[in-house]
Amino acid sequence: MKVYTKTGDKGETSLVGRVRVSKASQRLECYGTVDELNSHVGLLITYCDDSADMEFLADVQSNLFVVGGYLATDNSQTEIREGNVVTLEMIDEIEREIDHIQTLLPPTKLFVVPGGSRGAAYAHVCRTVCRRAERNIVRLIEHGAKVDDNVLALVNRLSDYFFVLARKLNVDNGVEEKIWKRISEGK
Repeated sequence: MKVYTKTGDKGETSLVGRVRVSKASQRLECYGTVDELNSHVGLLITYCDDSADMEFLADVQSNLFVVGGYLATDNSQTEIREGNVVTLEMIDEIEREIDHIQTLLPPTKLFVVPGGSRGAAYAHVCRTVCRRAERNIVRLIEHGAKVDDNVLALVNRLSDYFFVLARKLNVDNGVEEKIWKRISEGK
C-alpha cells in the first residue's frame, strides 16, 4: 500500500465515511491537534524512567487514537465506529491516575512555572497542546457539530494529568519546581 494517494493535493481530505472536507476545516484542526498531542506524548515517553508512567502514557496514546477517530467522523453523516467511542471508563482511569500521582506530591502553592527536568518540561508542552485541542473541540461544537460529552471530558482530564505528571517527573528527578511570583513580590 502506498503512503501517498494524491487525493489531498487540492486542499481537501476525506473524513471517516469518505465525506470530503477542506484541510482547513475546524474538524481537521481538532483531530490534527489531537494527532500532534499524540506525537508529543510519544516523545514524552522517552523522557520517562518509571515503567508505570511509560505504560500509562502508552494507554493515553491509544485513547488519543480513539478521540482522533471520533473527531475524524462527521456523525451527522456517518455513524461512529465502535472503536472510536470514548467511554466513562477511559475518563475514570485518568482520574484514578491523577489521584494516585497526587498522593506522591507535596501540596501545590500558587502557580507552578513550567519547566524543571526535561521530562517535566515536556509534560507541560503536552499539557498546553492538550488545552489547545480542547479549545478546538469547543470551537467545533460552537460551529454546530455534535460531540459526545465524554470526548471533551477526556481531553480536559488529560491536561490535568499532564500537569501532575510534570510535577511527579520533577520529584522523580530531584528537581525543585519553581513557583511563580509576581515581580512586586521579588524573587
